[in-house]
Amino acid sequence: MLDFERGWWLRDGSKDSEIRACFEVSGTTYYRGLASLIELRAAFDYDPLTVLRLRRQRDARRRVRFEGPQISRNS
Repeated sequence: MLDFERGWWLRDGSKDSEIRACFEVSGTTYYRGLASLIELRAAFDYDPLTVLRLRRQRDARRRVRFEGPQISRNS
């Protein structure tokens, strides 16, 4: 799964179709497994950059869900 996440955009199809082709599961099942996987120390040891990126993305989605979108104040 980590190898797939590292380079899925290099494949020809959409991410959902590639998930079905590679793992033979729905996107929902895949993302649940991925969420569990990135919590494991072994996953971090295997590919720390990918795991950290996925954790940052997850945390950002959680922040938006609970706090709302951040408004930029560059005036």
